[in-house]
Amino acid sequence: MDVTSRAGGAVAPDGRTTPVVGAQAGPADPLASYLEADFPWYGLDGGWTGRRWLLPAGAGRAGQGAGTDYGSLGHGDEPARPYEAREPGRFAVVVTVARRPGRRSADNTGTLEATSASSAAWLAGSGLIATVPPGQLDRALRQDWLDQQTALAWDLADDLEGPGWSVLSLPVNGVPQEFRYRESAYGWVLAGEAPGVLLGAYGRGVSAYGVGFGTVAELSAYNGR
Repeated sequence: MDVTSRAGGAVAPDGRTTPVVGAQAGPADPLASYLEADFPWYGLDGGWTGRRWLLPAGAGRAGQGAGTDYGSLGHGDEPARPYEAREPGRFAVVVTVARRPGRRSADNTGTLEATSASSAAWLAGSGLIATVPPGQLDRALRQDWLDQQTALAWDLADDLEGPGWSVLSLPVNGVPQEFRYRESAYGWVLAGEAPGVLLGAYGRGVSAYGVGFGTVAELSAYNGR
């Protein structure tokens, strides 16, 4: 389920490179990376009437001129940045991942796995972890905690059929679609498929049971702050 970032990455427990969620691909303007993508973007459907915003997109084929491979569209309150001591508020983030086959790595020394629903689950899980307020932990202890939680998120994403997940049916463009779903003390994560792409999502304070997903016709709705 490898998805590596053009801006660098972290090494997963099994030695593979995993993405820095929110790492930027392409131009400084986040919207530009979304507009160059060769796949549709998904966000919450028209049932969501609140604020919408962008996170920087990412690329999984660094150095190959392939452009954008995944991105995240936010809804509600923007989560706190790492080490920012404030409550994250109420939000849901939809992660769209391109369907990519197995391919050579950017330096041509190995191969990258094909993307899968596990790729979307990993991006969503690590995205949720990054929103957890630091509380009373100092930087060193919080980094240890993040490393532990990231390893757990990786293991869970690699076993979507396992007991850590349940099945949740939600509408995608109005058609029911099954997702793998889990809750934790920090929020919820889900992952599955949609026409043309793989979908992940995470949130807190917004019930996952009441959301629906739809293709985004106008990305400018997410570009206003």
